[in-house]
Amino acid sequence: MSAEVNLDAKLEGLARQYDDVGRQLGTPEVLGDPAQMRRLGREFARLEPVVEAFRVLVQVRAELADARQMRDAEQDEDMRTLAREEIAQLETRETTLIEDLKLSLLPRDPNDDRNVIVEIRAGAGGEEAALFASELLRMYSRYALEHRFATDLMSLNETGIGGVKEAILLVAGDGAYSRLKFEGGVHRVQRVPSTESSGRIHTSTATVIVLPEVDEVEVEIDEVRDLRIDVKRASGPGGQSVNTTDSAVRITHLPTGLVVEIQDEKSQHKNKAKALSVLRSRLYDLELTKQRDAQSAERRTMVQAGDRSEKIRTYNFPDNRVTDHRIGLTIHNVPGVLEGQIDPLIDALVMADQAERLHQLAESVD
Repeated sequence: MSAEVNLDAKLEGLARQYDDVGRQLGTPEVLGDPAQMRRLGREFARLEPVVEAFRVLVQVRAELADARQMRDAEQDEDMRTLAREEIAQLETRETTLIEDLKLSLLPRDPNDDRNVIVEIRAGAGGEEAALFASELLRMYSRYALEHRFATDLMSLNETGIGGVKEAILLVAGDGAYSRLKFEGGVHRVQRVPSTESSGRIHTSTATVIVLPEVDEVEVEIDEVRDLRIDVKRASGPGGQSVNTTDSAVRITHLPTGLVVEIQDEKSQHKNKAKALSVLRSRLYDLELTKQRDAQSAERRTMVQAGDRSEKIRTYNFPDNRVTDHRIGLTIHNVPGVLEGQIDPLIDALVMADQAERLHQLAESVD
């Protein structure tokens, strides 16, 4: 059976499902059950654009068959020319509709609409790595600003000369996670540090971890049994105390050993709330990773690399070059990228992910 026939069969099944859900929504049983009404309403809304596009495709194919019949049966050359022009237009529309329908059939990441927590940690390279981590923090902050996402610097652990040992940035807005979810991994910088007198190029790294923000009800935490909460005075670069109250909060999740420390707010209560938010997102991500690893049939794409130790991107200052190693894309604009102009990279990563998942879809319907 051809892939096209299989695709049609899948779409016809969705159309029957759509009609069935529509009928159920009109029954007294469902109308009297708000929970079922919401569930079926969401399903109806999810199926509607796909089914409508499929029905347009069916209509286009019917018009295409008529145009071909006219081309073959018509004796008048002018009419045959008109028929050929109509066929060309309809064939183009048919191809576009099929490609759009394939995209609509791809499983949607349920986290795409969430806010995103971006953790940045200096890696190998000492102070130069900390300075690079600071630049990455600015890059994501500038990107968020340009896209009108709200930001909240939840935690910032700086060095004495403007570097960042670790930072946790919340980026909030519709689709924030969908735009930044491929940024996780090791980012590498190659340049001559300002303190290097011999002009030798140094290589430093920073690790970026990207987590979807989750609601309190989605990840339950037993604060009494599962957490150890320590409080202390917040400290700045070099360890000096920055306030006189015990506001810094360190939370240890005993079952997993995960540790989150937040000290940016003067309020202990606010620091605890932020630490719990980060902890919930880390626990949620941990569970997602376990599920992906358990589902051996689900292949991880080249873009969605799960190994956080993997080098994903290099920022080379001498050559003014930024290279994303997962897709082999190079952009010659290091200053612009570090100012937050990362849409070309993100768009290419999204397209690469879609292309690979479309390939998997094609294999599944062959």
